[in-house]
Amino acid sequence: MLKSKTFVKKTRSGGVMKIVREHYLRDDIWCGSEVCTECKLESTALQRDPCIESNLCSYPHYLIPDTNVVLHQIDVLEDPVIRNVIILQTVLAEVRHRSAPVYKRLKDVVHEKEKNFYTFTNEHHRETFIEREPGETANDRNDRAIRVAAKWYSEHLKKSESDTDPIKVVLLTNDQGNKQKAEESGLLVYKCEEYIKSLIGNPELVDRLALSNDDKNDITSSKVLFPEHLPLSRIQAGLKNGTFLQGTFRASRDNYLEATVFVQGEGEESTEVLIQGLQNLNRSVYQDVVAVQLLPRDQWVAPSSVVLQDEGAAKDDNEEEGEEEKELRVSAAEAARKPTGRVVGIIKRNWRPFCGMLNASIIKESTRHLFTPADRRIPRIRIETRQADALAGQRIMVAIDGWPKHSRYPNGHFVRSLGSAGDKETEQQVLLLEHDVPHQAFSQAVLSFLPKMPWVITPEVMLNREDLRSLTVCSVDPPGCTDIDDALHCRELDNGNLEVGVHIADVSHFIRPNNALDKEAANRGTTVYLCGKRIDMVPELLSSNLCSLRSNVERLAFSCIWEMNHEAEILKTRFTKSVINSKASLTYAEAQMRIDDATQTDDITKSLRGLNKLAKILKKHRILKGALTLSSLEVRFHIDSETHDPIDLQTKELMETNSMVEEFMLLANISVAQKIYDEFPDCAMLRKHPAPPPSNYDVLLKAAKSKAVEIHTDSAKALADSLDVAKVDGFPYFNTLLRILATRCMMQAVYFCSGMDSDFHHYGLASPIYTHFTSPIRRYADIIVHRLLAVAIAADKTYPDLMDKQKQSALSNNLNYRHKMSQYAQRASVAFHTQLFFKSRGILNEEGFVLFVRKNAIIVLIPKFGLEGTVFFDSKDKAAPKVVFDEEGPSLMVEQHTFHIFDRVKVTISLDASNIQHQKIRMSLIEPVIPGVSVSAPEVQPQAKKPRLDR
Repeated sequence: MLKSKTFVKKTRSGGVMKIVREHYLRDDIWCGSEVCTECKLESTALQRDPCIESNLCSYPHYLIPDTNVVLHQIDVLEDPVIRNVIILQTVLAEVRHRSAPVYKRLKDVVHEKEKNFYTFTNEHHRETFIEREPGETANDRNDRAIRVAAKWYSEHLKKSESDTDPIKVVLLTNDQGNKQKAEESGLLVYKCEEYIKSLIGNPELVDRLALSNDDKNDITSSKVLFPEHLPLSRIQAGLKNGTFLQGTFRASRDNYLEATVFVQGEGEESTEVLIQGLQNLNRSVYQDVVAVQLLPRDQWVAPSSVVLQDEGAAKDDNEEEGEEEKELRVSAAEAARKPTGRVVGIIKRNWRPFCGMLNASIIKESTRHLFTPADRRIPRIRIETRQADALAGQRIMVAIDGWPKHSRYPNGHFVRSLGSAGDKETEQQVLLLEHDVPHQAFSQAVLSFLPKMPWVITPEVMLNREDLRSLTVCSVDPPGCTDIDDALHCRELDNGNLEVGVHIADVSHFIRPNNALDKEAANRGTTVYLCGKRIDMVPELLSSNLCSLRSNVERLAFSCIWEMNHEAEILKTRFTKSVINSKASLTYAEAQMRIDDATQTDDITKSLRGLNKLAKILKKHRILKGALTLSSLEVRFHIDSETHDPIDLQTKELMETNSMVEEFMLLANISVAQKIYDEFPDCAMLRKHPAPPPSNYDVLLKAAKSKAVEIHTDSAKALADSLDVAKVDGFPYFNTLLRILATRCMMQAVYFCSGMDSDFHHYGLASPIYTHFTSPIRRYADIIVHRLLAVAIAADKTYPDLMDKQKQSALSNNLNYRHKMSQYAQRASVAFHTQLFFKSRGILNEEGFVLFVRKNAIIVLIPKFGLEGTVFFDSKDKAAPKVVFDEEGPSLMVEQHTFHIFDRVKVTISLDASNIQHQKIRMSLIEPVIPGVSVSAPEVQPQAKKPRLDR
């Protein structure tokens, strides 16, 4: 049956276009129930015996949730108890329109066979489709469509029911008007909450209920604590006329009464607005998009140096923040002021389920508790739970439902338990969830695109490839590396020149555009390396086997081959798809020993020596051009093979072979970047490293000046040259410390699409153009670059998305986000393993250096462990010592001793596990001895593992 609608539409040119919209209706759409005798069912989802034990519905029944129940109670619907649910097409379409994350979760539930969810296309069924009536809103029409479909199901199943157990249909809605109309038409209808509370034997499911608007006022005080949020229409008008600014809310990790709002300006221009005080923060949560109003200039303040963490007993809704807020303002008056504002409305909430733990304290009634998130930037959340005793000591997930203006904390609900706090598996899961790292097992849809085993290189594959299997190719990697991306060779040509090849795993041969495997890799963006665990971007069959350039097996590669003279000048460059057979998989140490051992003269060793000699020349040329050699301490854990606990922690030593591999990877990346940009100036995926703003160097300049050393920062070359000559007699570690500080001044390198930007420069490498080509097993950007290069050399076909600069730009943004979150997750993993190490070691005394000086603290670096921690000179337990801070120095006088940057100190390191969620490595000062001062430090941060340069 066909329904059609005809209407006219004006075109831009002033003409009129006739539009016919057709809607097909059918009468052969299945109901999905296995009890049905009316439909000719080829497949079913709804079970014959679908009884969920309930006091309200003591009969077999199917559930039909409306749109708002799905949107707000998805945590309940995902529970294994809830089965035999009919998801109407009307609901599915509206959920898709209103929330992409909930839509994805709903689709995942529908695909779980044991859940027995069935999607019914009511909008195309002759008996359930309805037209929108004159004057009826879209929302009211959809509610009516849901009621009509529920009525049809009730009548339809009656025709098939047995005498004993007729199956009924229960509509779930929290809308009072919808409920009333459903009851009037004879439907079985309940509010979601009353239905869930009626379930027998599943009391914990009530904890997963999101609070409805009716409930939100029940657990809060009547006193208004926050200003009303402005409606979106007022906000949009204010943004348009410049009264308000739009930006991303960034809560402070150290001060719960302070935040900044990052306002993106035109082009590269952007500003940060400081927000201080509970009322000005106005119920914003980290990463929300908010509207802010700037305060008058005489009310501008400076960022506070006071650490305020909302811990201990929960504050009552009527409790004032007076003293703490006054302390913020007093400290602010002492320093330079920043643009300061207040949040007037929320444009977009960025709420997600948060990991954390229940507070021991109970609020008002036995079922009401406060939840403390693991991330200090997220406020504590009020929840109702009847499982408090069982959840004590557990890591759990909680979702926010809303934040009323008369509640000190947002309201939320329990989602699920993750396991015991402190347990390695639990903590690893927490850090993956908190850093949004996709870590689920690869789905069958993804795995279905993997090659069938046994896999061999066929003659068809060889047709467009160069056979390089005879070359003496070898790989050099860290110990235990199984995902080998790159291999190298060097040989002398008949004309006396050298041929150097970088051979990269040809992952794009196996991952074809836009299939499920490709989409999953694009979403993951990068492989994440945690201590003792790797979260792969692509399935293991590819990452550790078919793509990995292991020794003595034939592998597909993408080769970048140069002809060079002995001064490392490039005479010719070519790119080719190839087949290689690596002759050795070496560690950096093994390769170094071969180079250094004069008795070894085999082909592999000769190739390595040639590569090493050229790499030294290449590095020298790069440094002459102004490339930076910075420093960051990378730590390595030695893990016990049985307990998997860290038994040793030390900083990594770098060898000549590390630098050798790095130089050729950088050269390949630069060569490929130029090639793909020449061929595709509008859609090449490149990587840039912006120059830091001059203010970033303040700390570095002051630190150098304190030791009478001058640093120039007008260009990368000026900085590199001045770092090279920066020395202090009797202090050999000074230059390394200076380079560590210089690293902190740098901006983040990012991917971008060449057609969307004009600044391509890579500041750290002093290269006018750069990309990532050399690690396609672990980075999706490299797969895109491989595809572009393959099209450029006519080795593969293009496809629309590859040449679409808007899509390339959106992809770059996701890759930058995934890369950043991966770094944070790796840092958190190092921090957790560092805590495990010190837990088993007890108290250690170590030497360190002052890296920064603050108003009431010094930040100390322990080179041996790559560990950094803050030593505070105030304590809640005892009177603070006399402290004088000189910002110009910078220096800090504590009693009679003055601390400067780079001063040598000795500290005691120990683990404080008194707060199981936020365990801290504490430092106490041993030398210099300051009478009457006993100090300790909150959370020590190990150095993030950073790839050297940007290979």
